[in-house]
Amino acid sequence: MQGFHRRDVMGLGLAAAAAALTAGPARAQGAPDSVERWGLFEAALSGRAPGNPFDVTVTGVFTHGGRTIEAPGFYDGEGVWRVRFSPPEEGSWTWTIRSDLADLDGRSGALRATAPGQGNHGPVAVADTFHFAHADGTPYRPLGTTSYGWTHQGEAQRLRTLETLAASPFNKIRMLVFPNGSIPHEPLFPFEKSGPGEADWDFTRFNPAYFQRLDQQVAALMALGVQADVILFHPYDEDRWGFDRMPAEVDDRVIRHVVARLSAYRNVWWSMANEFDILEHKTDADWDRMFQLVRDVDPHGRLRSIHNWRRIYDNSHPWVTHASIQNGSAVVDDARAVIYRDVWYKPVVFDEVRYEGTMEDRWGNLTGQEMTRAFWEGLIAGTYVGHSETTPNSDAGFWLGIGGTLVGESPARLAFFKGVMDAAPAPGYEPIDKWWEQHLGGKLGRLYLRYFGEDAPTEWTVDLPRDELEGGERFEVDVIDTWAMTIDTLPGVFTMARKDRYFFHDPARLTVSLPGRPWMAVRVRRV
Repeated sequence: MQGFHRRDVMGLGLAAAAAALTAGPARAQGAPDSVERWGLFEAALSGRAPGNPFDVTVTGVFTHGGRTIEAPGFYDGEGVWRVRFSPPEEGSWTWTIRSDLADLDGRSGALRATAPGQGNHGPVAVADTFHFAHADGTPYRPLGTTSYGWTHQGEAQRLRTLETLAASPFNKIRMLVFPNGSIPHEPLFPFEKSGPGEADWDFTRFNPAYFQRLDQQVAALMALGVQADVILFHPYDEDRWGFDRMPAEVDDRVIRHVVARLSAYRNVWWSMANEFDILEHKTDADWDRMFQLVRDVDPHGRLRSIHNWRRIYDNSHPWVTHASIQNGSAVVDDARAVIYRDVWYKPVVFDEVRYEGTMEDRWGNLTGQEMTRAFWEGLIAGTYVGHSETTPNSDAGFWLGIGGTLVGESPARLAFFKGVMDAAPAPGYEPIDKWWEQHLGGKLGRLYLRYFGEDAPTEWTVDLPRDELEGGERFEVDVIDTWAMTIDTLPGVFTMARKDRYFFHDPARLTVSLPGRPWMAVRVRRV
C-alpha cells in the first residue's frame, strides 16, 4: 500500500508528537535566541497586573532588516504573558514589547532564525490559483480527515489518535476549539466559572489550562507533519454551555486569544465555523466581521475558510483563502465538482462529503467504496476531498467524534490514492476539456486520468483532447484498480497522431482492455 506510512513520523516524529502532547506550553526551539525558519519562537514575560490580566494588551514587534512584523501576545496564567512568532526569513531578528502594562512595556531581545530542519517546508498557502504549496515551494495536496472531539479527550486517547494519524495517509485534520455537547470529553472548559450553573461563565477570563491543552495538540500534529484545521465556532452546544450564542465582543475576544496562541504554529489553518448556517445567533455580517478580524490580527497570514450546512457562504470575499464545502453529491460526478472552482477561482476542499460508517443517518453511512470514490472524482475535477468515519471502534466511540482508531475500509485505499495524487506534476491535477464530458484530470500534454467509478467497462478508447499535443508524443498507459490497489502498466507505448479536429490517438492502438469490474481507472503518462 504505497504511501501508507508517513516518512520520518513513525519514529522521531511520533516521539516528538507524544512529547508535545504531555509538555507544557511551547517554548522557543533550540537555544532561547535561536529558532529555525518557520519554527516557533516564544517570549515568556512575567509581570503583575492590577486588574484582570486578560485585559492587558501586549504586542511583540519583530524586525529583520527593513521588515517589521507585529505579533499579538496573550495571558497564560500565573503572571505570565507570551508572545509567539514564526520567523519567515533566516537571519537576525530583534524584538521589542509594547504593552499597556509597565512591567512588560519596553522589554526587548534578539533571535536568530536558522535554516529549516528536516521535514520543515514552512506553512501552507494557496498556489497556482486552485492548489496549495508550502513556503519553500514543496507542493501540498490535502488529504484530510475530521475528528471533532479528539482535542477534548484524555491523554491516552489523544495519543492513540496521534498513533493512528502517524500510520495513516492523512495530512490534515479538522478539529473543534469548543467542546461538542454530544461527544464525551474531559471536564475542562475554556472560561472560568461565574456561578454554579452549567452555562455560568466569566467570559472575561479564559481558563489557561484549556488552551494549553490545545497548544499541545497543535504542536503534536506539527511534529507529525499534519495540518491542524482549527474550527473556531460550531453549533453543537446542545443548549448546555452557551458557547454557540456568545455576544459579539466575546466571539472577538476568543478570536484574538486563539489567534495569538496558535498562529505561530506553521501547521495551523483557520476554519471560522463548522456548519456556520446553523448558528442562528450569528448573521452574515457577524461572519464577515470575524473573518476580517482573523485576517487582521494574524501576523502569519494562515489559511482561512468556513464550512457550510445547506447555505453556502460567499467564498468570493477576499478574506476567504479557499472554499471548505459540505456537499456529498458534488463529488459523485466530477463535472459538478469543478463548477465550484469556476465560481470562486480559489482552491476547493470538499471537507465533508458524508462519512464512511454504519449509522442510520444518511450523512454517516457511506460504504468504503463510496468514500473512496469521492476522492477520485474530486481529483479529476481539480479539487480536494476530506474523510471521516462513524463506525464504532474499540475506543467506545467513533473517529469522527473522539478519534482513537480507524476501522473503515477506505483509509488503506486512500493511502494508495495519495500515491497516485502525489505522482502528478506540480501544482496538481487540473480538469481537462471539462465542458465536454471527458471526465479527465491531469496535466495537458503530460498526464491524463480517467476514473470509472461504479461503471465496469471492458475497454476504453484512448482519445486525448488536442490541447498541448502536436503529434508524435509517446505515452504509457496504466490500468489502476483503485479498490484492489494495483497498477498494471500495459506493454509498449501509444504514439499520438491527429484523429480529428478535437482529438489525438494512436491509429495502431485505438483502445485498451479493462477487466469489466467497478472502481477502475486509466492513467496515460508521457514518456
